[in-house]
Amino acid sequence: MSSKNYKIKVGFSIGDYNGIGPEIIMKSLKDKSITDFFTPIIFGSGKLFTYQKNIFKIQQNFHYVEETAQAQNGKINMVNLWKDNVKVDLGTPTEESTKMAIDSLEAASQALKNGDIDVLVTAPINKDEMLKHGFKHAGHTGYLEEKFEKKGLMFLVTDELKVAVSTHHIPVWQIPENISKEKLKKQIKLLNQCLIEDFCIQKPKIAVLGLNPHAGDGGQIGNEEIEIIQPVIREIFENGIMAFGPFPADSFFQPEKYKNYDAVLAMYHDQGLAPFKTLAYADGVNFTAGLPVVRTSPDHGVAYDIAGQNVADERSITEAIFTGIKIFKNRQEYNELMQDRLRPKKAYADSGVDEDLPDDSEG
Repeated sequence: MSSKNYKIKVGFSIGDYNGIGPEIIMKSLKDKSITDFFTPIIFGSGKLFTYQKNIFKIQQNFHYVEETAQAQNGKINMVNLWKDNVKVDLGTPTEESTKMAIDSLEAASQALKNGDIDVLVTAPINKDEMLKHGFKHAGHTGYLEEKFEKKGLMFLVTDELKVAVSTHHIPVWQIPENISKEKLKKQIKLLNQCLIEDFCIQKPKIAVLGLNPHAGDGGQIGNEEIEIIQPVIREIFENGIMAFGPFPADSFFQPEKYKNYDAVLAMYHDQGLAPFKTLAYADGVNFTAGLPVVRTSPDHGVAYDIAGQNVADERSITEAIFTGIKIFKNRQEYNELMQDRLRPKKAYADSGVDEDLPDDSEG
């Protein structure tokens, strides 16, 4: 896969089709030159997408395949998971749309695991409805962690702002008990390695936020900073990782502050995602860091309130596509460089010359 002529395969799970998933996927692929850059493979339904493309007046043809291996370069491929008619009720989640979201995600994830696609882009899902219908995880991250047997990290990224969160979809009262020294050490190390491998940052600077208001105010508003977060940052820093903090979250996301760092680790979901989505909503990408595969998604939800109105903005999913491709290439290049670095040097036993010694023949 190191060949320059290799065309990256990007797979799409469609999310809840009664939301804006199919709309933003089709809009992101509407430029006829898009297949010059990668090979799109949608895990969906030909009849569903044909129905919706007529609503949105999108001129688009699909190449239908039974399995991923049949996908062709230069075409928008559709793995036709459902051949029957489907009932569309735009703006309202239904049992059928929820089950299809689960089926699409499972098929696309299996293709990613098999190596049949290189990057997975997931359209928005309705987590509550999926849980009601047998899905065991409160989001994509937990599902992918189980699928690939590796702990991941929710990482929201743009070119200028990158925010990871230590805890994901849990109640606020459970946050303190889900923060520990061991967990934070693993997450900061993972984040550091991700920035090196996936974003080509040689010596990342990572800002760590406090848990409590004003980062605890020296213990006056909670002790987690003193007892857990500060000792971890100190230990990590002494071991060569450029981690700093803990910083008060309420004042950190001013441009003159956050731009001094390559990434931020927030302690909980809204602490990191609220400022991120405010600053970078249209261009933000959700990337699952730490997995052996590349998965991205737009940083917004199903948007039932605008489904079917032809006003959904596809910029975030377009960014997700090209961020995923960039990460895949960066990771590929990093692995190739590491292989070259670790490859043993050729021995010159026959001549008795040590290639590492200087040549003194001229002086």
